Amino acid sequence: MLDPIEHLARDDKWYLGAGDGTLFAPTYPSWLDTPGFWDEATVYQYAFAPLFTVTVLDATGRELPLTATSRRWTPADLTVTYQIDAGHTATEVRTVHPGGVFVSEWRFAAVAPTRVHLVAWTAQDGATVPLGEATWADGAVRWPRMLSDRRQQPLRVRAELACVGDVTSYAASRSERSAPQPHWRHTPFVEQWRAGALPRAVRDAGITPDGLFYAAVHRMVDVGYQGASAVFAMKITADDDALRVDAAPRAVRPTHGTIAGASRRRWHAWFEQVPQLRCSDPYLETYYYYRWYGLHLNATAAGHGNHRWPSMCDGPGFFHQPISYSAQCHARELRWLNDPAHARGVLRTFFGNQKDDGALHGRVYANHLTGTDYYHADWGGALLALDAAWPDDAFIAELYPAMAQFAEWLVRTRDADGTGMFDVVDQYETGQEYMSRYQAVDPDADRYGWENRLRLKGIDVTVYAYQLFRTLERCAATGGGDATRWAALAARTRDAVRGTMWDAASGMFSDVHPGTGERTGVKAAVCFYPYFTDLVDASHVGGLKASLLDARQFWTAFPVPSSSLDDPLFNAEAEWKGKRHVCPWNGRTWPMTNSHVVEALAAASRLGAPTLRKHTGDLLKRFVRMMFHDGDLRRPNCFEHYNPHTGHASVYRGIDDYQHSWVADLILQYAAGVRPHAGGVTIDPFPLGLEQLTLTGVRVRNRTLEVRLVGSKFTVISGGDRIESALGDAVELAD
Repeated sequence: MLDPIEHLARDDKWYLGAGDGTLFAPTYPSWLDTPGFWDEATVYQYAFAPLFTVTVLDATGRELPLTATSRRWTPADLTVTYQIDAGHTATEVRTVHPGGVFVSEWRFAAVAPTRVHLVAWTAQDGATVPLGEATWADGAVRWPRMLSDRRQQPLRVRAELACVGDVTSYAASRSERSAPQPHWRHTPFVEQWRAGALPRAVRDAGITPDGLFYAAVHRMVDVGYQGASAVFAMKITADDDALRVDAAPRAVRPTHGTIAGASRRRWHAWFEQVPQLRCSDPYLETYYYYRWYGLHLNATAAGHGNHRWPSMCDGPGFFHQPISYSAQCHARELRWLNDPAHARGVLRTFFGNQKDDGALHGRVYANHLTGTDYYHADWGGALLALDAAWPDDAFIAELYPAMAQFAEWLVRTRDADGTGMFDVVDQYETGQEYMSRYQAVDPDADRYGWENRLRLKGIDVTVYAYQLFRTLERCAATGGGDATRWAALAARTRDAVRGTMWDAASGMFSDVHPGTGERTGVKAAVCFYPYFTDLVDASHVGGLKASLLDARQFWTAFPVPSSSLDDPLFNAEAEWKGKRHVCPWNGRTWPMTNSHVVEALAAASRLGAPTLRKHTGDLLKRFVRMMFHDGDLRRPNCFEHYNPHTGHASVYRGIDDYQHSWVADLILQYAAGVRPHAGGVTIDPFPLGLEQLTLTGVRVRNRTLEVRLVGSKFTVISGGDRIESALGDAVELAD
């Protein structure tokens, strides 16, 4: 069997996480070849830097320089080997564990017995460490620290630095500021070292807290012919009970084996929950498991149940986490786990943090956004996708009131004029800055900031609203609501999309100018969103083919760009009016948009256009292959956006493993062909030119099934049934 942990191993990556909001994923790391974790970590979306480093001293207390000779990453660990001198080598394994625990595990080898001293130490910003509160207790130096995000929202945490096992000595003291770098020579411990030990005292005093707060733990190690080992850890926890997913204490020491081994066991347990895929296309196979790695890395506390984020949601704020996730995308992907709790937990968390007026927090939905009200997501589609795989009337009834309240807010504030078309009131609500669709409303919008309040009747947000109304209509009986209310709203929006927003001459849907009521005519990838709903019929398919599949507009080498190639402000190099930007939507290919467009093509193929099935498969394969550095199978990625001509990722942005798209879900639905729906499961692989594909361990709608595809034939095995079929001839499994 394929081992996903080893399959994804590489030497150019460093992200580590425990699936609970604890991350080591610095965007621009400077100290990866320095022991420990000196670059910033993230706990509950707040940056914490530095953590700690480890210094090796000889028997006399002289520093032994470490030279990193190799680095190897897997989802579970980061292993660095060091040459110390001619007779010493060391291997460090860094891991991140639930509960905010960052571990540095050491193994030493020497040609002759020798003694070394290991000191794990940190240099914290003294102004953020309250004066006089540091202590030594239970084998660790402990101190509080005040963190803040980019919106200056505070979070108090507790930090502790420890050596797992016996501690030889320890120390903590304050200093006026010097270079906050992981260099032993800068620390006060160099002069405090006496008789092979630190002073065994915590001196947390001074006339002001400004400067640096130093803390250290020391372990003496005798390295024999069989080598020796030592383990250091820093634990960071929030001083807010509401932010703790599990109040039970977690031991750093594993019950058996190494601590790094415990990390691997947890990651193996995660991969065992997902359907197992083997495929003749190595890009699809590799990326499938890479996406499941990214989902767990970003599966913060939101995936563990209804979770409140009071210190981050009560007021404006900013999630600092360097990787970004999307609630709707997580729900779609996590529905394929063998337990729906994670997917349901995502939606519970999001709607559980709803504002009193029904609006939704952008900060919970997607942590790179400001604290504006947020609705730019297909919430209705996400809920129905989850319910299709794991039907549960109790969960529908639980979520229905919050979704209905949100829908009423949407109607009240974003369609106040009753047109059935919904307003984008600033670009931060959509996350789509620098785009011609907004210039069509106000040509000067980018001069005074995208956060200016403007109105644009957006085709994308209107489609999302329609999907929500249809979902509420379907769920009203279960949720105790009025289906006629939602049916009427859906009909009004449907008529507006088919009438006002559809341009038969150009064959495209369009945004609408709120002042004139006229279509803007701006061609963007979001204009294809109606095709993944029942808003369209066969009469619209010709327009989709003529625009989306046109290499002069959207069908680029790495499709689909956010704006058409013939847009006057199109730019493939992320430039807007001559300057490169971090989030440009005037021509880059965004994975988020591509997820929607693959769904749109697949749905349109069922409207009397079966030839679109091949285009769907082609788009899915090109979408996936784009997300490998230079096509290198060993280096999958997921950046925010890409060059539509070269496929070059926005590496300059510094944010990999960006989760604002769904990919594993697309592979399962269209490469393997498994599409659960109300009443049963359709197995209908799309033509991707695969020699073979094997999918096992799929659990949907109270059944377990597998799919085996060879060439143009496929077999479905479910229970005691074995059904043979061919591509294009779907298999239906009724409940």
